[in-house]
Amino acid sequence: MSDHQPRIGLLGFGEAGFHLARGLRRAGAPPLLAFDIKAPYGTENDRIRTRAAETGTRLVETPRALGDNAHVILSVVTAASARDAASSLAADLTTDHLYVDLNSVSPATKQQIAAVIGGGVGRFVEGAIMAPISSADHQVPILLNGAAAPELVKVLSPYRMRLDVMDGAIGAAAAVKMCRSIVIKGMEALMVECALAAGEHGAADRVYESLAETYPGMDWRTTARYMIGRVLEHGERRAHEMEEVVEMLRAAGIDPLMAEATARRQDWEATLRADGRLTGPRPDTVERLLTLLVEQRDSRVGVR
Repeated sequence: MSDHQPRIGLLGFGEAGFHLARGLRRAGAPPLLAFDIKAPYGTENDRIRTRAAETGTRLVETPRALGDNAHVILSVVTAASARDAASSLAADLTTDHLYVDLNSVSPATKQQIAAVIGGGVGRFVEGAIMAPISSADHQVPILLNGAAAPELVKVLSPYRMRLDVMDGAIGAAAAVKMCRSIVIKGMEALMVECALAAGEHGAADRVYESLAETYPGMDWRTTARYMIGRVLEHGERRAHEMEEVVEMLRAAGIDPLMAEATARRQDWEATLRADGRLTGPRPDTVERLLTLLVEQRDSRVGVR
């Protein structure tokens, strides 16, 4: 790396890519570059280009163009695309490149991506985004792992990111995130079922009061609204992450009973819509969702 600020490239420019770009630019980073496979197509093109203009990000037409013009590559694609994304760029990386996989994938998938990058001469850094990125942009907590992780911290230090480095085999950072997701996304799934049943029986106030007695200090009604809102807004993506958790558990010889159920519940609103059991525009509030479900009682099963 040279002494001047290195150029940062984003492989993928969806929600995570946009928020990272916005935060980094506000922190003084040079204009970023991004490649997104969806950019040339339809309405996705419009949204990506609008957000690129907002953040001063230059969209490039190929992964190779990204590697030619950026030394730090942050991969923020979908979980299903993470390996293919790495393959699209690996041969074009040099020893000056740091390839950082920030996708929510299993430890085994991180290891496969590391092998893809290691097949060339680029340097691989495992990364795990440990909190919702929309509320913190580039200052979201990120756990890093791998021999090149300290170098990445040094390169990104001017931007005041929250980077924590662990020392473990590749896949260890992913395991931390996946195990956290078992609890966080599992609680979200439980709160959906709790709120639906409590609302159906007119018992919500009593339920939240009882929970507050057992776990004082928490506003359970507010917590329920937040958690259900997360499922409503991001459930399909979070379901894919829980499918990665299922893969991790099975690889460890653990029967993923709870993780599989959580994935189904996270994907619940999208599944209801696909099955035709939830019609009309996507509900914009928790209350609107609950009202729709009461009006369409045959959707109460809420599973595939």
